[in-house]
Amino acid sequence: MGHTAHRGERQISPVFLGIAAIMAVTGWAVWTGYADSTGLAIFLFVTSAWIVSLCLHEYAHARTALHSGDLSVGAKGYLTLNPLKYTHVLLSVVLPVLFVILGGLGLPGGAVYIERGRIRKRWQHSLISAAGPLTNVAFAAVCTAPFWLHALDGVPAAFRFALAFLALLQVSAAILNFLPVPGLDGYGVIEPWLSYNVRRQVEPLAPFGLIAVFALLWIPEVNRFFFDVVYGVLGALGVTDLDWYCGWDLYRFWQSGEGICQTAAG
Repeated sequence: MGHTAHRGERQISPVFLGIAAIMAVTGWAVWTGYADSTGLAIFLFVTSAWIVSLCLHEYAHARTALHSGDLSVGAKGYLTLNPLKYTHVLLSVVLPVLFVILGGLGLPGGAVYIERGRIRKRWQHSLISAAGPLTNVAFAAVCTAPFWLHALDGVPAAFRFALAFLALLQVSAAILNFLPVPGLDGYGVIEPWLSYNVRRQVEPLAPFGLIAVFALLWIPEVNRFFFDVVYGVLGALGVTDLDWYCGWDLYRFWQSGEGICQTAAG
């Protein structure tokens, strides 16, 4: 395969660039108050930014795998940041966006198919699995930077609320992803260090790991504990409950009426 083909495999796709452009334009609209509907602008900004973060999450897995020995990720289109190239577009993009719309939860997506047999070292396997959720951590750090840097002067309230809600999605996705549950990245981090027998026994459970996590989140006590952790992390980063709540409230523009959040957002 020639140099040109390699370059083509790594060229950023127009699909991703289009999503990033929507994020930039709607972010500008939220910042300037240009849009007639602040809620709709926040919805489009947060949703497109969330899809961008999902693409970067999967790209991080693929790029780390490439440098660890799986050269097949290029031919599969994983390095183009095109969400349509993922093994399961439904799991990787559609369901995570749906969960944001319905419940304000950062659902960990999946998946890029890594040919693990090409990767030799256990620490490389762990790093490939960790790379995705670490992208969510980095995204959360960027979103919350104005808060923990105390640099909110001059930041419009609507944009602050949107960043806070986006940060909530990133933090919840990172925490869920790092759970050591089969099928999630957290288990992928520890799996290479487990015995062969344990891995063989756990392997059939992988497709059901995420389902089990969501079943547990339906239990009120578990749900409360999980979100208390998420809110605690956000609080430590300087994001107040009002900030993320107003971001979530305005995001649901089809339900939002005149209230404290609408008034604050102007």
